[in-house]
Amino acid sequence: MKQRHSTSAKAQAIIAKLAAPALIEDLGPLAARFVLALRLIALHERVGRDPVPELAVRLGSLDIAAKALSLSQVISSTWPDNIHISRFCCHMLTHDEQTIGALIASVAERDRDAFNANLEGLIRPSRVELLWEAVLSLIVAEASAA
Repeated sequence: MKQRHSTSAKAQAIIAKLAAPALIEDLGPLAARFVLALRLIALHERVGRDPVPELAVRLGSLDIAAKALSLSQVISSTWPDNIHISRFCCHMLTHDEQTIGALIASVAERDRDAFNANLEGLIRPSRVELLWEAVLSLIVAEASAA
């Protein structure tokens, strides 16, 4: 009986954590910048406009804008479903945005194990390297501009 109570408490803690909304402020600066860029890209795609000029202005570099757009395309091609994103002005993150933010943070910290763990069971193993390289490319562009 005691073990059942322990499992129940653990399950409740997991459920409570999942129910609490994650905020964009919870992400690191690089991940937050990319999530906002991803939202801007989606907004531009919806109205049929090229996002690169506005991305370049907001991100401060044409190279970073191009890498962000490229990463968004790689994510779209590797993700198992359509990516769910919040509105540009929303502070809450979707589960996809949380995962993408965690991927960017793990690459920025050069933590391949954390990167792989965040993708385990989500995307095909053959696509993991492509995603790692695209995130790394964005991180390098960000570091070069700093």
